[in-house]
Amino acid sequence: MHTTTGLQEIIYVSTLAADAPIRVVADIAVKARSNNQQRHITGLLVFDGMHFCQQLEGCAQEVADLMARIREDPRHHGVAVLHHGPLDQRRFRRFSLGYTSVDDIELLERLQRLQGQAAVEAFVALLSDLDVDG
Repeated sequence: MHTTTGLQEIIYVSTLAADAPIRVVADIAVKARSNNQQRHITGLLVFDGMHFCQQLEGCAQEVADLMARIREDPRHHGVAVLHHGPLDQRRFRRFSLGYTSVDDIELLERLQRLQGQAAVEAFVALLSDLDVDG
């Protein structure tokens, strides 16, 4: 996909650290919303009680810098990028970080087995079923 907007998209998965209390997820979302807004990054965080899947979009350098910080965050581990590439237009214009939780733990387990365009398509397909808090 060729893009002239300079937007980049990353979709990654990770697992909540065993010693991290579940309430840390709300803290992550609140802080990320503020930080993302300052950096003009938008995206969506999906959490199933154990696993995260996050889509980030923004200018290449800002997204790369954020991913470096995410990889170092001790509140989760096993960060695996499923997709990283150009994006023609933002998927999430109305909020800096949308957040939703899902009850189906197999949903994110299936998603984390995908790569590239297959991961993007699966992520986009699940959006219509989510109740997103932005």
